[in-house]
Amino acid sequence: MRATELSELSAFTAVARHKSFRKAGEERGVTASAISHAVLNLEDRVGIRLLNRTTRSVSLTEAGKLLLSHLDPAFGEITSALDTLNQFRETPFGKVRISVPNSIGPFVIGNVIGPLLEANPNLELEISATDRLVDIVEEGFDCGIRFGERITDGMIAVRIGTRLRLVVVGSPAYFARRPEPQTPHDLKAHLCIQNMFPSGARYAWEFEKDGAKVAFQPTGPLSLDDHELMTQAALGGVGLAYVWENRVEHYLSSGELIQVLDAWTQPEEPLYLYYPSRRHMSAGFRALIDAIKA
Repeated sequence: MRATELSELSAFTAVARHKSFRKAGEERGVTASAISHAVLNLEDRVGIRLLNRTTRSVSLTEAGKLLLSHLDPAFGEITSALDTLNQFRETPFGKVRISVPNSIGPFVIGNVIGPLLEANPNLELEISATDRLVDIVEEGFDCGIRFGERITDGMIAVRIGTRLRLVVVGSPAYFARRPEPQTPHDLKAHLCIQNMFPSGARYAWEFEKDGAKVAFQPTGPLSLDDHELMTQAALGGVGLAYVWENRVEHYLSSGELIQVLDAWTQPEEPLYLYYPSRRHMSAGFRALIDAIKA
């Protein structure tokens, strides 16, 4: 097989994963038009349309689905074969793509990146931080980090040791105007910032004490989908925020924020690194897992 043919097949699989020429181009470091040209050449050469294209979407034809079902294992074998060469290198080589929630990314991998890249100078990390639910297989990621209840079937999940819990905080200026809540039920008398998923759906503030569980749904005038913005709003005295404790530790220590309802705060949630069960685990990927677990 010629190098151009292999490149065309690789371009096709990238488009098939992302359902987008632009995203496939970004993954491969070329323009969307170059990807489109490669796929068109492939279709001309095989004489069969592999992709359905509209101005808004890209989808696989039946022939495209059949071809992809054979190419995925084949490219997996190629990746595995190339990775065996790592035994002749001092450190792992290649790119690892990881998806991590934006709200917790700094606490999960912030301290890992520097030492990992220093110990593995031939390793390249590509990290996408977003709080939306990501299909790591469809979007071409090697692995993702999520809380356990959001991991889909067919994944291998490795629990990681980062300790995270959500807390309620407000500024001294805010509490100068209103008394501190003693139970979650007291929150009804407070201005509370609504927590949004990127989809726009709101989620409740959850509490637990002595086996009793309370889910409080704020109805305040401000809704945000970013924990940093929630923290800044709380610092400004806008209202109470329900954010990750790690994000506000500095402000709690300095007295710029006050934590309330500590006795009702839920215990730490288990966090997992997950990846497809059929995925080949390269040396670089193993190095990433070991670093995050440590």
